[in-house]
Amino acid sequence: MQLDLIPATARVIDVRSGQCLDYQALLRAVAQRSRLLRKEGVGVGSIVAMCHSEGVVLLADLFATWALGATALVLSPSLTAFERNRICAWVKPRCWVGQLESSHIPSVPAELQSMDSAEREVGLSGPPTDSPALLLLTSGSTGAPKGVSLSYRALETRLSSNVAHIGKANLARTLVPLPMHFGHGLIGNTLTPLLAGCDVLLWSEPGVDGLAQLGAVIDEHGVTFLSSVPSMWRIGLKLSAAPHRRTLKRIHVGSEPLPAALWRGICEWAGTKYVYNMYGMTEAANWISGTSAEAAGFVEGAVGRPWSGNCWILLEDGSIAENGEGEILLRDPALMNGYWNDPDSTAAAFHGSWFKTGDIGEISSDGQLRILGRRKHQINRAGIKVTAEEIELLLEQHPEVQDVCAFGLPDAVSGEVVVAAVVTKNGQRISEATIQAWCAERLRREAVPSRIIFLNDIPRNERGKKVRSEVRSKVAALLGREVGL
Repeated sequence: MQLDLIPATARVIDVRSGQCLDYQALLRAVAQRSRLLRKEGVGVGSIVAMCHSEGVVLLADLFATWALGATALVLSPSLTAFERNRICAWVKPRCWVGQLESSHIPSVPAELQSMDSAEREVGLSGPPTDSPALLLLTSGSTGAPKGVSLSYRALETRLSSNVAHIGKANLARTLVPLPMHFGHGLIGNTLTPLLAGCDVLLWSEPGVDGLAQLGAVIDEHGVTFLSSVPSMWRIGLKLSAAPHRRTLKRIHVGSEPLPAALWRGICEWAGTKYVYNMYGMTEAANWISGTSAEAAGFVEGAVGRPWSGNCWILLEDGSIAENGEGEILLRDPALMNGYWNDPDSTAAAFHGSWFKTGDIGEISSDGQLRILGRRKHQINRAGIKVTAEEIELLLEQHPEVQDVCAFGLPDAVSGEVVVAAVVTKNGQRISEATIQAWCAERLRREAVPSRIIFLNDIPRNERGKKVRSEVRSKVAALLGREVGL
């Protein structure tokens, strides 16, 4: 992804500070950063690890890294020193941008100097298109690192597809409330509007206090588009007044299942039915498909047809089919090069030439895709497969349930039993039997939770996803079970 692909109309604006970089200022910033990186020996084949809390500097370093033909490893600013050192020992970057307690890796200060210099040469010759441009971690910071390597070609292909399907008019004033160290926030929310030559309003990770002002921020900046996660809306709809200027043209919601009730709530709050349930993954460099409330009619899991490439189904017998239900397979020009330094995991991720997404879904005869759940979240109850997501989406419709996390626990008779951890609204008291009876009226018998455990909250990571293993471990301890995690 080279800077010369971005139209000169693009601007980057920091919502908190008011700092604005037009295209010429961005060029100067990238030139400045590329000179610093070049002094540390960064070039084609190098890896630059960057860990920023300031989005403007992150973008400057990102494009400077790419201008030199190198690979950017973008990390969360919330990582501990131990985690940063562990990741760097694994990846072995040429240099580090940001704070690092290590004398073994050259470090470049994570700040922009004065940009009055007229020098704008940043070496835009470009690297080989199939060489790695971006390295993103997907397994979390506490487990063994697992990195997705995305090539320059894959990244540019995905961004072009995003712009074509979203539309430049919709992207005109894009708000970025998501962390920029993972694909959804960086590729889908930040780089996409830049490639369209639009305004990018950086407001990364606003927190609870910030989300209470969501409507006001949208009105103040005339926001036309934003990408988001369901957990953001659970807070925003509760705390923030709706925007009154009605500038929003389109909203994306992804990275986690979107309940129908929440989908409707977002539409009502934003004053538009162009709220899209999105399906994507880091391995595919962001969006695979998405569909609006208007087109899908709030059908949970509906994500439309693929935007690029093809999706088929891997059936239980190992054959593949264009339609039916099973694991979703993907062929897409924006697919990853592979998992970083992990050829075994890369090979295991493919069925022939098809990438195995790990998602369970169904494809209709007219090519419409619906996501049913994650294969690794399936619960095997006496040989009958139950997805955790179907239980969660149902329980979130209960009038007294605020949040829920479902999973399986070992059972001597049936192999696994279905358990649901539930957070009630405003701490309301409700009995386990009452919720089970409610579920029994709406779920097939094997999917009804055997146990309902009430918690004060469901832990989530900075991407808004449930930390399912933590919930499962906590509940197992409460039940006095031994569970292998």
